[in-house]
Amino acid sequence: MEPFAVSAFKDHVAVLTGASRGIGLGIAQELVRRGARVCLTARNPERLAQAVEMLGGSEVAVAVSGKADDPDHQQEAVETAVASFGRLDMLVNNAAINPVYGPLADIGAASAAKILAVNLLAPLAWIQRARAAWMDEHGGAVVNVASVAGLHRASPGIGMYGVSKAGLIRMTVELAAELGPKIRVNAVAPGVVKTKFATKLYEGRESEVAAAYPMQRLGEPADIVGAVAFLLSDEASWITGQTLVLDGGLTLGGRPS
Repeated sequence: MEPFAVSAFKDHVAVLTGASRGIGLGIAQELVRRGARVCLTARNPERLAQAVEMLGGSEVAVAVSGKADDPDHQQEAVETAVASFGRLDMLVNNAAINPVYGPLADIGAASAAKILAVNLLAPLAWIQRARAAWMDEHGGAVVNVASVAGLHRASPGIGMYGVSKAGLIRMTVELAAELGPKIRVNAVAPGVVKTKFATKLYEGRESEVAAAYPMQRLGEPADIVGAVAFLLSDEASWITGQTLVLDGGLTLGGRPS
């Protein structure tokens, strides 16, 4: 097996959800840099168009706009990837929402259901569609972008988001057991990463939040993309059902006083 290199994903094709900015776009850039072609999905068509141009245009990237939990959008994106590039080897479930902040005990049923629909049930549907379109016959690799909020600790203010990510981590285990050996399913669990999605978690108090991290800083998208690329690569061919925590040491319990 050749070392993980710039050509690691030559001729490989990926679908990435939530990929018009932030972590999703960063992962797409890394995959393209290493030879892949990508189909990006997100809600905003203008940002998607900009992302495609940033990545190098239609020879290496296409985009399909829509909501991650919309079955028609899911099917269109998967079909577009296969029609455009002839295959579908990799899936990155990155799209997520957290429309409400506050105590879990006070969340409305509609808000809770929407969070679970996008953050948990949609990734399952994307995997099912990628499997049916290509991976069941040819094999493939999936990475689910979870969160440290889904690990065994409370996440005040974003409780239902944490519940959804805990479910995603558990689902990663179950699907890895079911879909091997042809399809590998892994996850990453980032701490707070400085993206627009996470601004409410640190805006105006970044130094205070970062003080809880042994690495003394919050994450950047660049801190996530390499790990995702590794899990998708042949270098990780004997890794499945795992969740790689990428949190600057946060879950170690913080810095000693």
